[in-house]
Amino acid sequence: MGSGALPLGNSLDSQLLELEKALLHDRDNIYWNYKVHEGNGTPDQLSSPLRREILSRPSIPMKPFGNDVDLEDGKLEKDRERVAKSNKAVKLNKALISGLAYCVASCSMILVNKVVLSTYNFNAGISLMVYQNFIAIIIVYILARLGVVSTEPLTWKLIKVWLPVNVIFVGMLITSMFSLKYINVAMVTVLKNVTNVITAVGEMYLFSKRHGTSVWASLFLMIISAVCGGITDLSFNAIGYSWQIANCFLTASYSLTLRRVMDTAKQVTRSGNLNEFSMVLLNNTLSLPLGLALILLFNEVDYLYQTPLLRSSMFWLVITMSGFLGLAISFTSMWFLHQTGATTYSLVGSLNKIPISVAGIVLFNVPTTVQNSTTIFFGLLAGVFFARAKLQKPQSG
Repeated sequence: MGSGALPLGNSLDSQLLELEKALLHDRDNIYWNYKVHEGNGTPDQLSSPLRREILSRPSIPMKPFGNDVDLEDGKLEKDRERVAKSNKAVKLNKALISGLAYCVASCSMILVNKVVLSTYNFNAGISLMVYQNFIAIIIVYILARLGVVSTEPLTWKLIKVWLPVNVIFVGMLITSMFSLKYINVAMVTVLKNVTNVITAVGEMYLFSKRHGTSVWASLFLMIISAVCGGITDLSFNAIGYSWQIANCFLTASYSLTLRRVMDTAKQVTRSGNLNEFSMVLLNNTLSLPLGLALILLFNEVDYLYQTPLLRSSMFWLVITMSGFLGLAISFTSMWFLHQTGATTYSLVGSLNKIPISVAGIVLFNVPTTVQNSTTIFFGLLAGVFFARAKLQKPQSG
């Protein structure tokens, strides 16, 4: 036999291997056909000798295809469960981190402002507001240029629509600065609950929105706690309380006016939308000329020339930090709201007032009594109950 010829056994094996490959897609049917004929003890007359040879070969492992499918489905199901658990853990971690960042930013902002106004005894609250807003403008502008955030261009149409809201916004910031200078942090936090009462009444008359009994009950508790807190406040200051009451009305007015102006403002933007960073840029930019005018009106220029604080590098570091923190609240609040939802965001915001109040009392050595501490605690709880009641049973006319 020549070198190019193959033995008959090898030739047959080669043909069988080729035929095995061709019949792989139909192996399940071949297997069951073989089992039937094996059980009957009769050969398949329609099968070729090669096919019978394949079926009789013990080297070919044959098993039902359905078992393969079941095993594969089970594996895929376990993989899906593992991926779902991993995604859930990642989402939970992001929610915790974003919530912690939001709480730290909001707490730090109030405490740093209190340090500037009370510890440093800085008597130019309007100038502080202008500087903080200027810092925010620079940061947002840089981030927008880098493509990190998107903002709407400032047009005259948008400015004219937004100007009334901005006037209220500036008044809200200034009154907040003045009240924080004279009142301790805990009482400022409790008195801010009055804003919710004014807002609820405004919603009822302006937007025909109805609130449930639980909402009004929590609002009543807020008023009682604010009044009792003022009576038992050992560091009561009439000027500070007056500024805070004005701040409550301005804050509620800003919230109610913003709802009306927002839809109109969106119509005059290029994208038809107005995100948080666009509002930050718009509000802070428009606040600069109005703030500068108020600095001249309240004669803060003379104080700024005379105060030695502006020659202290540490003071500049603190007020610059306050500008960063003001913007950080906007960033972290949006991040936290995106990772959780409106319900969790609102409840955490209400609960966050508790550590702020405790930190304010401890860090600034605020003189207090058991009665005053109790009213502060109940005022903070009333804020939590209000958030839960309003989110669980929203009613609108």
